[in-house]
Amino acid sequence: MSTVNPQPLWQPDPERIAQAQITRFQAWAAEHHGAPAQGGYAALHRWSVEELDTFWKAVTEWFDVRFSTPYARVLGDRTMPGAQWFPGATLNYAEHALRAAAGRADEPALLCVDETHEPRAVTWSELRRQVGSLAAELRTLGVRPGDRVSGYLPNIPEAVVALLATAAVGGVWTSCAPDFGARSVLDRFQQVEPVVLFTVDGYRYGGKEHDRRETVAELRRELPTLRAVVHIPLLGTEAPEGAVEWATLTGADVDPEFEQVPFDHPLWVLYSSGTTGLPKPIVQSQGGILVEHLKQLGLHCDLGPEDRFFWYTSTGWMMWNFLVSGLLTGTTIVLYDGSPGHPDTGAQWGIAERTRATLYGTSAAYVMACRKAGVHPARDHDLSAVRCVATTGSPLPPDGFRWLHDEVRDDLWIASVSGGTDVCSCFAGAVPTLPVHIGELQAPGLGTDLQSWDPSGEPLTDEVGELVVTNPMPSMPIYFWNDPDGSRYHDSYFDTYPGVWRHGDWITVTSRGSVVIHGRSDSTLNRQGVRMGSADIYEAVERLPEIKESLVIGIEQPDGGYWMPLFVHLAPGAVLDDALLNRVKQTIREQLSPRHVPDEIIAVPGIPHTLTGKRIEVPVKRLLQGTPLEKAVNPGSIDNLDLLHFYEDLARKRA
Repeated sequence: MSTVNPQPLWQPDPERIAQAQITRFQAWAAEHHGAPAQGGYAALHRWSVEELDTFWKAVTEWFDVRFSTPYARVLGDRTMPGAQWFPGATLNYAEHALRAAAGRADEPALLCVDETHEPRAVTWSELRRQVGSLAAELRTLGVRPGDRVSGYLPNIPEAVVALLATAAVGGVWTSCAPDFGARSVLDRFQQVEPVVLFTVDGYRYGGKEHDRRETVAELRRELPTLRAVVHIPLLGTEAPEGAVEWATLTGADVDPEFEQVPFDHPLWVLYSSGTTGLPKPIVQSQGGILVEHLKQLGLHCDLGPEDRFFWYTSTGWMMWNFLVSGLLTGTTIVLYDGSPGHPDTGAQWGIAERTRATLYGTSAAYVMACRKAGVHPARDHDLSAVRCVATTGSPLPPDGFRWLHDEVRDDLWIASVSGGTDVCSCFAGAVPTLPVHIGELQAPGLGTDLQSWDPSGEPLTDEVGELVVTNPMPSMPIYFWNDPDGSRYHDSYFDTYPGVWRHGDWITVTSRGSVVIHGRSDSTLNRQGVRMGSADIYEAVERLPEIKESLVIGIEQPDGGYWMPLFVHLAPGAVLDDALLNRVKQTIREQLSPRHVPDEIIAVPGIPHTLTGKRIEVPVKRLLQGTPLEKAVNPGSIDNLDLLHFYEDLARKRA
C-alpha cells in the first residue's frame, strides 16, 4: 500500500497550486465560511464532510448558482436514502449550462469530431439558439415537466442540444448509444415510457456505416407512449413516415425559456449495466447534478472558460452526461463520435492534439491497449495543451501510470478516478494540488465521506475493505424509476450497513489519504479467508504480451472447497502451452502471492463485457455455478452473447 511507492510520480509545482481554483476556493471559504485556511487539501476535505451544510452552501455561492426561489436550508432530512437537499429552492440546470453564452457568444461551446478527425465548432450563441428553438418546439409537442424524452443517438451535437432543451422545459432526459440493439434499448426505455424519441438513421464506426433504420422502426413499434419521433439524418436518409425532421425543430431564432423546477426535480435517467435482470433506472435531480458537477469539474478537474474538455465516451455511459456538464464551468467540450481506435490504436491522442484538449479523459483499458500496441503519444503528437490525462472505467494499473508519465510527459497530472453511474460523479480521484502516487487515486472528493469498512462496519486504514460513503451526496439517486416503495433502491446500496451507502467495490484508504481500488466486492476472490481484488490479477497477467485479456472467477464449492479458474483470451498467434502456463503462474506468484495463483488456466475464445465495456464477472460466476443462461444474465446487456455459451458448456462438463 502506501509503503510500496513512497516517492510521488508527479507533484504540482507551487505556481500550479496557487493558480488552482480549489486553492482560491479554500482561501475564500476560510474568509466567508470558516473553512481552514491552513492544512491544504486534507484540512479542506475534513471540513467539507464535518460541516456538510456549510460546504455545499459555499459551493453554490462560489459558482454563483442561481436560485429563482431561495432555499429554506441546505439539508432537510439527511438520512440515507432520502436525504433532502436545498428544500424550497427552484432553478434550472440548462440555464446554468448556457450561461457562458452571454459573454462568449462567438467562441466554441462544442468541438465536434468524427472519424475524419476534423473538428467542427458550435459556438455558444448557436448552441443557445438551437436549444431555445428546440425547447419551444418540445412545448408545442406537449412536453411538460416530468415527461420523459429519449435519445437513440451517438456523441453528436444534436444529443447535447436535445438534452439541454429537455432540461430547459423540465423534461427528463434518457439516452442509449446506437450500437445498442433494439432489445437492450427497449429494456431501458420501456421502463420510463418516453413521449419523444430523438434518433439517427445510423452511425459511422471503424470506417463503416451502420444503418439503424430497422432498429428505429422496432423502437417506434414497441414504445406506445411516443407522441413524436425526431429524425437526424446522420447517413443522409429521408425521414421515415410520421417522423419529424431535426432541422424543422431547430431553425427558429428564439431565446430559451427555462422552466424553474424544484431542486430535486428529475433531470435524467441513467441505467445500471443490467447484467442480471433489467437495468436499474437511476434518477438524478437537476439541482443535485448541478452542484455536484460544478464541484467536481470546477474544483477537482480545475476546469474553466480557458479549457477544452475531451472525454472518450458514448451516450450510453454516464461519462457522456458528465462531459456535457463541462458547459457548467464555461468550458469548451469535445464530442468525438467514432471508434476509439480508428484508423489506429493511437487515434484518441490525435483528437486531443487537433482539439487542443487541456483535460483528456479515457478508459484505463485504452491506456493499457496503447501501451501494448507500442503507441508513442508525445513523439507523434503535439500534446503541449494537455495538462491532465484522466482515466476511469476500471482501476489504472501501475504500468499505466508509468506509461503515461514516460510517453506523454513527465510533468503530467494523471488522474485515475472512480465513481459510478449511481452518483454520476466520482467518489475519489482528481485533486490538482496533490501529488500523484503510482497505482493510487489522489484523494476522496470534497463533501464525500469515503471510507473503507470491515464487515462489522469498523473503518480501516491501509487495509482492504468495502467502499462506503457515510454522508449524503447531492447527486445520489432521488429514486429508481418504478420503485414506489424504494425497496429496490434500498437493497442496492443500504442493505449491508443501515443508513450508509455501500458501493460494491473493494478499496484501501491509505494512511496518507490516497485511495486504491481493487475491483468489485460482489465478485471478490476469497481464498482461505483472504480477500483479493480481481483487478490485481488482471494487471499482473495482462502485462504478458501473449495475453490479450483475462477473467478470474472464485467459486465456492458445495463441498466447502473453492475453485478459482483464470480464463485467458490469447493474442493472435499465442499458444497456451506448458511454458506459457508456467509463466502466468510464476508472474502471479511473484507479483502478488501464491494464494493468487489460479487452480486452472483456461484459454477462451473471448472475454464477455457489458455494453459499456466492463468485464462481466458475476454472471460468468453464476453460469459456472449452474444457473441457466437466461437467469444468469440479461442478454441485451452483453457485447457478445455467443461467448457465454463457452462458460455454459464448461459448467455442464464440470457438473
